[in-house]
Amino acid sequence: MDLDRAALQKRINDLYQREHDELGDSRTYRILDEAHGWGLSGTLTNGGVIGFAHVNIADCGSHVAAAVNACLDTDADTVLAISVLHAFSEEMEIARRAVADGGSPSDHATWGIQGPGLDFRDEWRGDHAMRSLRHFWVAETKRRGLTDRRLVERYPYLAGGKPGDLPNFDEVARIAENAVIVTTGDQFHHGIGYGTHPEEALDAEPDGLRAAGSSIEVGIRLIEAGDYWGYNQHCVIAKSDDRDVAQLFRYLRGPLEGTLLDIGYSDATELYDQPPPTWAAGGFMKFEKVV
Repeated sequence: MDLDRAALQKRINDLYQREHDELGDSRTYRILDEAHGWGLSGTLTNGGVIGFAHVNIADCGSHVAAAVNACLDTDADTVLAISVLHAFSEEMEIARRAVADGGSPSDHATWGIQGPGLDFRDEWRGDHAMRSLRHFWVAETKRRGLTDRRLVERYPYLAGGKPGDLPNFDEVARIAENAVIVTTGDQFHHGIGYGTHPEEALDAEPDGLRAAGSSIEVGIRLIEAGDYWGYNQHCVIAKSDDRDVAQLFRYLRGPLEGTLLDIGYSDATELYDQPPPTWAAGGFMKFEKVV
């Protein structure tokens, strides 16, 4: 199908803004309070990583809130948040496909790590993936009266199996030395709106989520093995937007042992103006540092 990427980007950002506005302070803090039950700060303190989805906040808000709580429950003054950078332009989509086909990432101007304060491209400004993290971060730091915590967002693109070669990698590596790390990715996009043949399209519940969970588990094993190119190609098959994020955090942290804690998923039929089933899912995961 023909995809108007700019229009889709606007629809998604408008949706997220409405969802966050509708939460208000009381529901935002209720989600943060309920999310304390996950108790994941030890994973971060010990050099691990927490990953969460960026589907609709109603479907993954507790996971995002748990990540924020975990960060603020540590003594770290810096949080490195590594985010998906969606291909909302033809240039980015062409580059992503070329690299998946074995092309060199350095052939493309979009190759590198973006983010606030870096003198390198600015597609990250229009991306929606970190909006829910920012929402809960602002609310909880305000409630706790914290003014000395720093949230640093970084957006890798075109890791291509060699995350250490990404432009601006050295800057991110320096930050990671004294920071805790959280990440976001939706590892399974499925259905008619995402190009799945109608006869093969699964409803999210129950069969679709079983397929999503199995796929995410395969990805976790590849991350554990440090198989960067294998993970890149797994993401192509799974229609995962997480390919660059996972390669980068695994390279930064070294050996990790991953656990899928939960899955958040959202219907996307209206966003793509396509028939159901059309939905996206992302894992709530922890990766413990292997010593």
